[in-house]
Amino acid sequence: MTFMSATELSPPHRSAATKSRILWGMPVMLLWGYIAVALYMTGDGIEVAFLAKYVTQIGFTPKQAGMLFTIYGATAAISSWLSGVLAEVYGARRIMAIGTIWWALCHVAFLGLGLGQHSFPMMMLFYGLRGFAYPLFFYAFFFWIVQKTPDHRLASAIGWVWSMFTLGYGIIASFLPSWTIPAFGFMPTLWMSLAWVLAGGALACLTIREDPSEAKPLAAKVSVKEQLIEISRSLTLIVENRDIALALITRVICNLSLFGFPVIMPLFYTSPEVGFTMPQWLRIYGAFFLVQPVTNVVWGLIGDRIGWLRQMRWFGFVGCAMASLAFYFIPHLMPGNMFTAIIGALFLALTLNAFVPMGAIFPAIAPDHKGAAVSVQNLGGGLSNFLGPALATLFVTGYGTQGVVYIYAALYLLAAVITCFIRLQQPKGASAMEVYSSAKASAVHEEMEDLGIQTQKS
Repeated sequence: MTFMSATELSPPHRSAATKSRILWGMPVMLLWGYIAVALYMTGDGIEVAFLAKYVTQIGFTPKQAGMLFTIYGATAAISSWLSGVLAEVYGARRIMAIGTIWWALCHVAFLGLGLGQHSFPMMMLFYGLRGFAYPLFFYAFFFWIVQKTPDHRLASAIGWVWSMFTLGYGIIASFLPSWTIPAFGFMPTLWMSLAWVLAGGALACLTIREDPSEAKPLAAKVSVKEQLIEISRSLTLIVENRDIALALITRVICNLSLFGFPVIMPLFYTSPEVGFTMPQWLRIYGAFFLVQPVTNVVWGLIGDRIGWLRQMRWFGFVGCAMASLAFYFIPHLMPGNMFTAIIGALFLALTLNAFVPMGAIFPAIAPDHKGAAVSVQNLGGGLSNFLGPALATLFVTGYGTQGVVYIYAALYLLAAVITCFIRLQQPKGASAMEVYSSAKASAVHEEMEDLGIQTQKS
């Protein structure tokens, strides 16, 4: 990107020199970065579906296992909120490299000083610190996509990165341990994830070339005070805009089961009451992600036709309330039945993916502050990552898995009611992904504008 002085022409246009040639919707110069995302997120997600089970097997309580996911979610929430603007201020490559090295160091310490020594304080410390890492890598690359992609092709470019995220974190990371755990064991599988993350980080940082004019980050051009003002900007919109505040509540609730079920369901599905083995549970959990690349697109098309809020209210929140209950009661009533368990997982995946328009409603509610609105949306996603495991940890001891599932279902129904009070004028003739992609681009431009940096008009 070519930066000019504050007296030059204002945004939103980016220099044509910074834009990439597009092939099948993907910016060609970032091809290896997309592959790197799949590799990195595979390593980051390998332990998600079995860590809670393994922690209890080596002598800790389900509540302690839940606490690990809770502290991880808290740090990931903070990092998700800050990652985009950090990439803008300090440079995407640098933030991605930090995210890779940070992940590797914390993971080695988590396995060696925590799990290896059966030290719960060390496990909490280093797993929590590791939560900062993946958003630094992923959202910094997200910024790179916005920076390099022509605005009118941004929707497809963003769609590709989420497909790579799902391929790595959801599909490969779920199915791979179902084969490596029986063959090598839990700890070797956890060590294996280090290789995936390092491969992804190295591939991205060594193969993506930057324009010389972009090598100097904004941090070298603006004061620390201006950097801090931009970083804190997204919080003010929550107070100023009632509809953004309500949307934030629904954003936090929408993924509670996605982040909370890995805390309790591995223990439940592999219990004598239900009767699945760990490899069977991992394949059930993998099936949950297997359909998402397709259903994400389908729900986007449906939401654009029937209305974003209407889809999220009935198919998302009401649907997730029913699907969460089904995900618990189907194996409870038919223990050991892989077919019916997979049906329950697919039902849950189908309803969770109905929240595809969520990213679009924030900038649509606050069209004059799209950058801040996207930051609030990211913050809500991070808080969901924290609150899902936190609720499971807090209530599983007293109320059991069934009680946690009832709480999730009740919150989903509450969110369905809240959507009735969100005032949204859905843009006519625009898709959810187009609005979200445009907002992501606007977020970058608004950040530069607030920092006193102007882009050269193409």
